[in-house]
Amino acid sequence: MLQLENIHVAIAGVHVLRNVSFHLKPGDTCALIGHNGAGKTTTVRTVMGFTEATGTIRVAGEDITKIAPHKRPGLGIGYAPEDRRLFSAFTVEENVLLPARVANLDAAETARRLERAYWVMPELKELAGRPAGSVSGGQGKMVALGRALMLGTKLVMLDEPFQGLAPVLAQRYAEALRRLREADRDITLLITESNPKLLESFADITLTIERGEIEHGSH
Repeated sequence: MLQLENIHVAIAGVHVLRNVSFHLKPGDTCALIGHNGAGKTTTVRTVMGFTEATGTIRVAGEDITKIAPHKRPGLGIGYAPEDRRLFSAFTVEENVLLPARVANLDAAETARRLERAYWVMPELKELAGRPAGSVSGGQGKMVALGRALMLGTKLVMLDEPFQGLAPVLAQRYAEALRRLREADRDITLLITESNPKLLESFADITLTIERGEIEHGSH
């Protein structure tokens, strides 16, 4: 489903990713583990096309390396950045629906995907009419996940989703991921995290990245 081959990224002359290569199959849940600055965020941003990279990126067998960043979500890729990036003046539901509207999904398909997001995270439905600027940081992480699910039919990438969450909210978020896996056995999940213990009971593949290089993987 997701294949990176010999990915190199340099930012302002500094090598951030070096020869990053890995392959995730449909249905894999992968934890990308590393310290702050190790290259986790750059890896997922590179898949989204937000960096200047060399190498090859394939999604579902299609080479997307040269595809413009704004066209990549339409290939079935959902992305929830670490900082959530919600539109505070929009309601929660408007934030969730925004990718579907940008992608010009028809009403029936939009409604189906919204219902899936609400099934995965029932509390989102309770928050639907609230301004996104009024939700807590943990709730904002849920909104960002719901938004990613609107276009993420093949691959969903979550950047540090547990960072800053209280234990109760972290448990709810983990439960949402389990419900997502239950709803769609073929979707591929790539989740970055600094603390490997948070994902050890959920991920079936663990990749460790340090200094921009994949050190080892485990199943």
